[in-house]
Amino acid sequence: MITVAEARASVAARLRRNLAAWATAVDDVAVTTLNLKPPTEREVLADERAAEAWARSWAELGEIDGVELTRTSRTWRSIGRQTVPERLTLTSARAAAAFVGGAVQRDHDSLVRLTTLVLARLGDGDTVGPALRAVVRQQARRLLDLTSAEVTQVLDAVAWLTDHDVAGLRPRQVPVRGVDSKWFEKHRTLVAALHAAASSSGSLGIVDADVLLRVRFLDPTLAPGGVSDLAAPVAQLAALAITPRSVLLVENRETLLALPTWPGVVAIHSPGYAVPLLDDLAWVWASDVVYWGDLDSHGFAILARLRAHHPGVTTVLMDEPTLEAHLDLAVVEPRPARGTFPSLTSAERRTLERLRAGGDLRLEQERVAWDHAIDDLARRLGPPCADEDRRTGRPPSR
Repeated sequence: MITVAEARASVAARLRRNLAAWATAVDDVAVTTLNLKPPTEREVLADERAAEAWARSWAELGEIDGVELTRTSRTWRSIGRQTVPERLTLTSARAAAAFVGGAVQRDHDSLVRLTTLVLARLGDGDTVGPALRAVVRQQARRLLDLTSAEVTQVLDAVAWLTDHDVAGLRPRQVPVRGVDSKWFEKHRTLVAALHAAASSSGSLGIVDADVLLRVRFLDPTLAPGGVSDLAAPVAQLAALAITPRSVLLVENRETLLALPTWPGVVAIHSPGYAVPLLDDLAWVWASDVVYWGDLDSHGFAILARLRAHHPGVTTVLMDEPTLEAHLDLAVVEPRPARGTFPSLTSAERRTLERLRAGGDLRLEQERVAWDHAIDDLARRLGPPCADEDRRTGRPPSR
């Protein structure tokens, strides 16, 4: 016997899985039919009270639009003729939501209203309408998490961007009340998707804030204008006329700041998975590029991405001896990167396998002893400047 509570739980699970698709559909369709598995004569005789309570709970369900309860008549020798619930049919997603009730119904009904609102505000033509429905379907969770005022702001911003030429404007210049750079950063994904559907345009046209790269010119003769530590847009860094002997990409900013003066070397705070940012820096790739990342699966995944763009990248301090020397400082990586990375060398592959075999270990770059790090870097890059204490990067005491 399927109880009312069990039927609601089953329908709720299906509605959650299909919420976005059903709430944004043009036509309401029959959602599901459940066999209620009415009791047999033997089950009724075994527990008559339970059978009566089950039948009574379905009888007390009440009328719900689109919820149809089919009953059947059965004749049992020891009990006589009985009419029992046999099948539950939900004729639409709205009926399923009404039957389930609670948070699932609220989300469904809210998404239906949001779909209607988006179409009314941004268009419901033969091309625009289906595209907007698809965006609401894909961005359902984002939309449901917005307040009514935030939804209005998003739609106002999308409508204005659709109706105006915004090429070259920055987010701060969009004349929609409440829209500023922080707001735009928070809602950009949703705004861009709705704008693309409403305008059939592939780009918002809004100028993005320049991504800054943190760079230290460890060789003072390479520092532009004598500035040895700076953060600048990629385009400005690309214009530098310098020829470093080596470029060291490091994952940790404190590591970057601690590095001593080093002849012919420029150090860059690695952009992680955003490695294409480095592609336009010709002076980087004309030099010997060395990557020092965290000793974990993501460090090797970033290395693989670097090598997909520039195969000549080598590594330092991403090896088994470094791991073994600091094994007591390693922790478990919470969300390791799975997959294989064909561009790894055999030594790098063994190190990654060692990390995984140890239970997805992670040794962060800043955990590596500074003496150990400087020694390995010196073997790879050559010695740092002789007039400095290579352990601290400061002039030696007199």
